[in-house]
Order: sequence, then C-alpha cells, then structure tokens
Amino acid sequence: MQETRRQILEILRDRETATVDDIVADLEALRGSITSVTVRHHISKLQEDGLVDSAQMRHRSTPGRPQHVYSLTDLGNSHFPNNYPELATNLLRKMRETLPEKQVNVIIEGVADDMAIEANIPREGSMRKRLDSVVEYLNNHGYEANWDIHKEGFLLVTGNCPYHTISRDDENHTLCQMDMRLISQMLGVVPRKMSQISDGDEHCTYLIPG
Repeated sequence: MQETRRQILEILRDRETATVDDIVADLEALRGSITSVTVRHHISKLQEDGLVDSAQMRHRSTPGRPQHVYSLTDLGNSHFPNNYPELATNLLRKMRETLPEKQVNVIIEGVADDMAIEANIPREGSMRKRLDSVVEYLNNHGYEANWDIHKEGFLLVTGNCPYHTISRDDENHTLCQMDMRLISQMLGVVPRKMSQISDGDEHCTYLIPG
C-alpha cells in the first residue's frame, strides 16, 4: 500500500475518528509538510477501497463549514494484525465445555438479537426493501451479500463468512446458527437454508418465502 495511505490508516486506528485537519497535523509531525488537498485525495482512494468511512460531521470552533469525520471500516481494521479469531475460538470452545448446550444457544441467540437491534431494519414496506437494507448491513460487516428473485420467493446469498477461521473448527456450526437467527430477526421471517460455506459450499444461501 502507498506509504501515505498506510499512515492515514494508522492515524485513524490510533485516533478512532479524525478530520482532514487532524490527519494533516499528524502526518506533518511524522514526515513534514503535506497539504489538505493531498490528504483528501488519499482518503478518497481509501474510501473507494472500502477501508475508510465518513458518517459524521464535526462543527468547527471557528467560522467555516463543518468537517467530515473519518473512521476505519471493519475492512480497514482488518489490515492490522490482531488475535481476535483465536480468542473467539477459545471462548466458544470454553463455553461448550462448561455450559449446557441449551445455555450456549441462548447466549448465541442473544448476540444475534443484539445485532438485529443494531441493524434496525424497518419492518414496514415490501420484502424487497427489507432485503436491500439487510444486504447493506451484511455487506458493512463483511458478508459480501446480495439477493435475487426465486420462484418460491427470494434468495439471499452471502459469498464470504466473516467467521470462517472460527466456524471451520466448530462441528456444531454455532456461528452458522447465529447468522440464521440474525437474518430471521432482521427480515421478520425464518428463511430456509439451502447451502452453507462451512459445509464446503461456495455460498451461504437462504430461501425467503414471498
């Protein structure tokens, strides 16, 4: 990756959120003079790559237009080494070793329900609109999702499993169950799973009656 863009990602990782002025100041401390125009160019490229997001505006303390506030996306965060998969794998294994199966399922369903609340998918409107919102949420969380028309309703397809490193060693398919619960809660209907990546299929596919 181009050096300046890598440094911008590091600044956003350390700051969590930053404006162009913040990034310019930090880059100048690292490497000397740099213009805000140059920083905006690099940020634009990082946004095109899905690594940086701008969902907020910050009002200045001095006269002037509000500034965009930038942060890393999940994909941007994934560029930095972490031990999350191993930690999650060990936590899941320890839960299964120490808790009854029913209690493990209650915890997993609770996690999925919390994610569905976070997604905040409107129940009003057509299933197509709900599917659009669900796909947007899933794509923001690394699932590479899309939907299509099917003779029995609709097909929701995910081409990537964000938990693949964990789920491939989980014989109980716990996180696959979590995804099913999440999708059901977001759509308001229980789909029928047609295929899943953890079984060696190319995609996870859900049939939604309609």
